[in-house]
Amino acid sequence: MGSMGPAAGKPHAVCLPYPAQGHITPMLNVAKLLHARGFHVTFVNTEYNHARLVRSRGLAAVAGLPGFRFATIPDGLPPSDDDDVTQDIPALCKSTTETCLGPFRSLLARLNDPAAGHPLVTCVVSDVVMGFSMEAANELGLTYVQLWTASAISYLGYRHYRLLIGRGIVPLKGTYAEQLTNGYLDMPVEDVPGLRSMRLRDFPSFIRTTDPDEYIVHYVLRETERTAGASAVILNSFADLEGESVEAMEALGLPKVYTLGPLPLLAREEPPTPRSAINLSLWKEQEECLQWLEGREPGSVVYVNFGSITVMTSAQMVEFAWGLAQSGKQFMWIVRRDLVRGDAAVLPEEFLAETAGRGLMASWCPQPEVLDHPAVGAFLTHSGWNSALESLCGGVPVISWPFFADQQTNCRYQCNEWGVGMEIDSNVRRDAVAGLITEIMEGEKGKGMRKRAAQWKDSAVKAAMPGGSSHRNFDGLVRDVLLPKN
Repeated sequence: MGSMGPAAGKPHAVCLPYPAQGHITPMLNVAKLLHARGFHVTFVNTEYNHARLVRSRGLAAVAGLPGFRFATIPDGLPPSDDDDVTQDIPALCKSTTETCLGPFRSLLARLNDPAAGHPLVTCVVSDVVMGFSMEAANELGLTYVQLWTASAISYLGYRHYRLLIGRGIVPLKGTYAEQLTNGYLDMPVEDVPGLRSMRLRDFPSFIRTTDPDEYIVHYVLRETERTAGASAVILNSFADLEGESVEAMEALGLPKVYTLGPLPLLAREEPPTPRSAINLSLWKEQEECLQWLEGREPGSVVYVNFGSITVMTSAQMVEFAWGLAQSGKQFMWIVRRDLVRGDAAVLPEEFLAETAGRGLMASWCPQPEVLDHPAVGAFLTHSGWNSALESLCGGVPVISWPFFADQQTNCRYQCNEWGVGMEIDSNVRRDAVAGLITEIMEGEKGKGMRKRAAQWKDSAVKAAMPGGSSHRNFDGLVRDVLLPKN
């Protein structure tokens, strides 16, 4: 009888994240929130990531719960030699855009087949950069909501690529190498709606090109401009932090933007439920990280993690290592297997000997819990948006080494507007690393940043509590947008 069962009248949300860890994590929190509100949820991973999840966490990771199911579509990329690494981002952007609409359309048809036993799909919640799905949702007359998984400021940074192109500031003239080193990127860019005190280097990094036809520039413009066609936009942020930028987003012709952040706080359930245990980490998390922190002095540990995509040269890794050694501080360093470009991530024996007993190296960890631990006093980070928010939720100041995309913009605001960070030069040197660690852990500047970080933590917690701005926004999103009108 299929959809005539007790679930027949339930709203059914299909959640489609972009297939990278930093996008999957916030979408999973949105899916959990909807499931807790009585929605049937289908969460869509790529076949590649589904296989990674099964390897890292076992089949139970994707078994789902009653009313919370997992489905897959292919990502369109050819099979890879190494099937346990972050895929090439530009190639993945191109292949999802060009090949995923057909498989997604077929998936919606299967979900709506009465024999499937699911309630009919009522809405699609898609990552902004999986915007091809808008066409499939529109064909079926479904409510279509987009999740922007980065900051409001970075959304504006991407949209204002047009402003930079229009003013003749980009594409870069001369050779790429010259423009990166001759001070051109330090040029102030005035009158950018919704953004403050920006330099060219603070815009999302894809714009640093000499090629007027750079694929990824046109890709992000197309995807972010297409957002105007959604029923609503969800943002993993909160009003006190980015309210001004959210207004600037809406002024660009977007539908209502609902700040639901920090999503990990809004989706947290006390006491935990079976839903709380659903975890889509593509790397196996090492629980010993939390055990290692136990019993250490409050604020005494530097936590180092450059996220799921950043890669560096082995020379840069060695500079970070000796900077940590010279600082004399205790540290926990997350070193992914693919952290070093084209090579295994191997540290000098002398470094390991010198720091024995005061450093822990791990391949991945439960980061929100680590940043929430009182022993952690500073975070050496790439300033990806999930990490930036999680550091605010933990009240931990940051030393930022932005790598690409939105990270430059987030870093600028952490350091200049939110008062919680210091930037490290992209050309990393051990003395600078050691000096910044000492300053943030012991100096006056560091003391001020810890105070600001603690204030932001209070603000984030309040936003996610019943009656807080993000909590109210979620109620409004469900009531006014996602629930079927009939």
